[in-house]
Amino acid sequence: MTTPSLVSTGTDLLADAAADQAVPVTRVDWRPPMDGTAADLATVATDPLRRAANDRALAAMLDVTATLVDVAPASEVLGLTPGEFLHAGPPITWERASGPLRGALMGGAALEGLVTDPEDAAALFASGSSVSLEPCHHRGAVGPMAGVVTPGMWMFVLEDPAAGRRAHCSLNEGLGKVLRYGAYGPEVIRRLRWMGDVLGPLLRGAVRARRDAGEPVDVTGVLTQMLQMGDEAHNRNRAGTLMLLRDLGPDLVATAAAAGVPSTDVAEALRFVGGNDHFFLNLAMPACKLALDAARDVDGSTMVVAMARNGTDFGIQVSGTGDEWFTGPAQLADGLFLGDYGPADANPDIGDSAITETAGIGGFAMATAPAIVRFVGGTVPDALATTRRMREITLGESRRWTVPILEFAGVPSGIDVTRVCRTGILPQINTGMAGRVAGVGQVGAGLVTPPAEIFPKALTRLAERTVLRRGAAA
Repeated sequence: MTTPSLVSTGTDLLADAAADQAVPVTRVDWRPPMDGTAADLATVATDPLRRAANDRALAAMLDVTATLVDVAPASEVLGLTPGEFLHAGPPITWERASGPLRGALMGGAALEGLVTDPEDAAALFASGSSVSLEPCHHRGAVGPMAGVVTPGMWMFVLEDPAAGRRAHCSLNEGLGKVLRYGAYGPEVIRRLRWMGDVLGPLLRGAVRARRDAGEPVDVTGVLTQMLQMGDEAHNRNRAGTLMLLRDLGPDLVATAAAAGVPSTDVAEALRFVGGNDHFFLNLAMPACKLALDAARDVDGSTMVVAMARNGTDFGIQVSGTGDEWFTGPAQLADGLFLGDYGPADANPDIGDSAITETAGIGGFAMATAPAIVRFVGGTVPDALATTRRMREITLGESRRWTVPILEFAGVPSGIDVTRVCRTGILPQINTGMAGRVAGVGQVGAGLVTPPAEIFPKALTRLAERTVLRRGAAA
């Protein structure tokens, strides 16, 4: 006589009743796929290219290392000319731009001297005659929050030494009333001018000194260490910032002294970086983009290579579908607010910083940084559960970036469109919240997920390409 057993697929009432009668129960966390995706899932699941393509895309991403090789103006490294502006997220026009994106563009126009008063820039962008908008991602860059980049802004330049590919990001201004959150007051412009006149050149001297000595800052290595020191590299970068300061500080002092830079400027720069816990974020982001760009354009791959928001739209790009964006409405984050701000003051999610989650850190690595819940909300058990849950929608795990509390398992890596559609589990993102009105700045921080409909859109395109490929081979 065999012992009866039961497999339960989410029907807890039946499973609990059987368990109460001492019947062994195997519980399977199963749920139906997203509405309308069954046929496309079947098509993509039977694509003979899919498995090998995903293995190739994931391996390409995980093999990349990022080193800091330069700091220079965007006009030099990105070829931006006067009137050209980059922004976070998928493409958007001024007419559809959110408040924080408009505020950042207005401040950027004043920074570049296109207008004297930022308020006058609204008419400039509305006319569109002498300015243009383009996503950072289209120029090999990423930008936090509004992500606005102007020709005169100084950029971190990261390089994969094996392939020679590069990715870029602006310097981090700090929190509160800053341009990337849509603020454009006089103090914002003054800080940006100081960053361009003093901080950028000082960093360039230090970064080039290390590079020329054959010892560039290993950003991937710093990320590996900071994840074991309580950072998740999106909304918590304290350890990473301090390690960067440790690596660059001596060279910054030495190169500044050789160039005759006043010691007061050096002290101010060191104080600024050391007092800005988010400074390393703007290195983590391009390091993740550099890795994910290596996984692009693998025919048959269902791996997501970019998640980005412009404050109006949330978009993803997928390895097997080229540069096409799949978009839906950006969502409001659920989290903690500063001062008297509340949900009515917050703009929908914005920024390229979700590139960190796309690479497996940030919200995917919340278990490495339980203290993050004090900044974005939730509980420590929530943080652990989130990292475990993200494993259900990813293709594998990182060899470098590990989670100590989970027995040093690698962070979940390689978001799979088919797994998202099959499980209904959405990627978890840790994010800041910008005020919905231009000029306000930061109002809080929290947790957010993409709009669910963008993944079925991507799945449909993958299915169409699979059918076309089969037809061509017939």
